Amino acid sequence: MDLTPQQLSQFNGNDPSKPIYIAINGRIYDVTAGKSFYGPGGAYALFAGKDASRALAKMSKNEEDVCPNLDGLSDKEMGVLNDWIKKFEAKYPVVGRVVS
Repeated sequence: MDLTPQQLSQFNGNDPSKPIYIAINGRIYDVTAGKSFYGPGGAYALFAGKDASRALAKMSKNEEDVCPNLDGLSDKEMGVLNDWIKKFEAKYPVVGRVVS
Protein backbone atom coordinates (compact mmCIF):
# COMPACT_ATOMS: atom_id res chain seq x y z
CA MET A 1 0.00 0.00 0.00
CA ASP A 2 1.30 3.43 -0.95
CA LEU A 3 0.23 6.46 1.08
CA THR A 4 1.04 10.13 0.68
CA PRO A 5 2.10 11.99 3.85
CA GLN A 6 -1.40 13.52 3.91
CA GLN A 7 -3.05 10.07 3.72
CA LEU A 8 -0.66 8.73 6.37
CA SER A 9 -1.74 11.50 8.74
CA GLN A 10 -5.23 9.94 8.88
CA PHE A 11 -3.75 6.93 10.75
CA ASN A 12 -2.77 8.88 13.85
CA GLY A 13 -4.93 7.04 16.39
CA ASN A 14 -7.66 9.64 16.65
CA ASP A 15 -10.15 7.42 14.78
CA PRO A 16 -10.49 4.16 16.76
CA SER A 17 -11.79 2.36 13.63
CA LYS A 18 -8.42 2.87 11.85
CA PRO A 19 -5.01 1.34 12.62
CA ILE A 20 -2.15 3.51 13.89
CA TYR A 21 0.75 3.88 11.46
CA ILE A 22 4.26 5.29 11.84
CA ALA A 23 6.73 5.60 8.97
CA ILE A 24 10.50 5.30 9.26
CA ASN A 25 12.63 5.94 6.18
CA GLY A 26 9.45 5.85 4.12
CA ARG A 27 8.37 2.38 5.31
CA ILE A 28 5.01 2.33 7.08
CA TYR A 29 4.60 0.18 10.20
CA ASP A 30 1.28 -0.77 11.78
CA VAL A 31 1.92 0.09 15.45
CA THR A 32 -1.69 -0.44 16.57
CA ALA A 33 -0.48 -3.18 18.94
CA GLY A 34 1.45 -0.43 20.76
CA LYS A 35 -1.46 2.00 20.96
CA SER A 36 -0.74 2.72 24.64
CA PHE A 37 2.52 4.30 23.38
CA TYR A 38 1.45 5.69 20.00
CA GLY A 39 -2.27 6.39 20.46
CA PRO A 40 -3.79 9.60 21.82
CA GLY A 41 -2.26 10.46 25.18
CA GLY A 42 0.62 8.01 24.66
CA ALA A 43 4.23 9.00 25.23
CA TYR A 44 4.97 8.80 21.49
CA ALA A 45 1.60 9.91 20.10
CA LEU A 46 3.25 12.78 18.21
CA PHE A 47 4.88 10.17 15.90
CA ALA A 48 1.55 8.58 14.90
CA GLY A 49 0.48 9.22 11.32
CA LYS A 50 3.88 10.65 10.39
CA ASP A 51 7.37 9.72 9.22
CA ALA A 52 9.32 10.00 12.47
CA SER A 53 12.76 9.16 11.03
CA ARG A 54 14.60 12.30 12.15
CA ALA A 55 13.03 12.36 15.62
CA LEU A 56 13.96 8.71 16.24
CA ALA A 57 17.52 9.26 15.01
CA LYS A 58 17.93 12.24 17.32
CA MET A 59 15.99 10.64 20.21
CA SER A 60 13.85 13.79 20.05
CA LYS A 61 10.24 14.51 20.87
CA ASN A 62 10.35 17.99 19.34
CA GLU A 63 7.58 18.51 16.81
CA GLU A 64 10.00 19.98 14.24
CA ASP A 65 12.06 16.77 14.30
CA VAL A 66 9.10 14.54 13.43
CA CYS A 67 9.88 14.41 9.72
CA PRO A 68 11.62 12.21 7.14
CA ASN A 69 14.55 14.62 6.59
CA LEU A 70 17.86 12.93 7.46
CA ASP A 71 20.12 15.77 6.23
CA GLY A 72 22.98 16.62 8.55
CA LEU A 73 22.57 13.68 10.92
CA SER A 74 25.75 12.27 12.43
CA ASP A 75 26.93 8.69 11.95
CA LYS A 76 25.92 8.04 15.55
CA GLU A 77 22.38 9.35 14.90
CA MET A 78 22.11 7.20 11.77
CA GLY A 79 23.15 4.21 13.88
CA VAL A 80 20.43 5.04 16.41
CA LEU A 81 17.92 5.22 13.54
CA ASN A 82 19.04 1.81 12.25
CA ASP A 83 18.56 0.37 15.76
CA TRP A 84 15.02 1.75 15.80
CA ILE A 85 14.33 0.23 12.38
CA LYS A 86 15.45 -3.20 13.66
CA LYS A 87 13.17 -2.85 16.70
CA PHE A 88 10.18 -1.84 14.60
CA GLU A 89 10.77 -4.63 12.06
CA ALA A 90 10.92 -7.20 14.87
CA LYS A 91 7.77 -5.94 16.55
CA TYR A 92 5.41 -4.41 13.96
CA PRO A 93 4.29 -5.42 10.45
CA VAL A 94 5.33 -3.29 7.48
CA VAL A 95 2.14 -2.34 5.65
CA GLY A 96 3.35 0.00 2.94
CA ARG A 97 5.45 2.98 2.01
CA VAL A 98 5.17 6.74 1.86
CA VAL A 99 5.08 8.24 -1.62
CA SER A 100 5.13 11.89 -2.66
